[in-house]
Amino acid sequence: MKKFLDSLFRGIEILMAFFLALMIALIFMNVILRYFFSTGFAWSEEVARLCFIYLVYLGSIGAMHDNQHLGIDSVLSRVPDLAQRILYFLVQAGIIWVMVILTQGSWQLVIQNLNDRWVATQTPIYLVYAVGLVTGISITIIGLANIYRLLVFKMSVRELLAIHDESGSEQLQGNLQ
Repeated sequence: MKKFLDSLFRGIEILMAFFLALMIALIFMNVILRYFFSTGFAWSEEVARLCFIYLVYLGSIGAMHDNQHLGIDSVLSRVPDLAQRILYFLVQAGIIWVMVILTQGSWQLVIQNLNDRWVATQTPIYLVYAVGLVTGISITIIGLANIYRLLVFKMSVRELLAIHDESGSEQLQGNLQ
């Protein structure tokens, strides 16, 4: 299961790299066209905007998976182990709650914008909001997995807060070392 999830998140990283490269190429091409030829592609701005939106949302999934979101562990480092576990559980439950709200709101916006399209590319506008569904569901699953590892596997908060680097090894963060 871990191999499957790691390959899935590797796919997300590849998709992010594609969106970043496409966004940079389109913007660079448009700058060159406007500067030298006083023209440009109107559609490139919409595609670059969509790439940026997807890049941000998919990046937040990757950051949650790798435990690289901004975290402040100054309280956790000063409380006993049981309190650390309770606080970690509450934080994960809060993340899940917010992601459920994001998912519901994104779904409503997808339904509301089913018939709307962008002007230049005629791309359906609901694609902007659909990535919120993917992000909300993905981070909810990650949060549930974190709670499962806390309660069933009895992992310590220190282990759960370890940052995963690109080589697959873990680094402990902050004062919990």
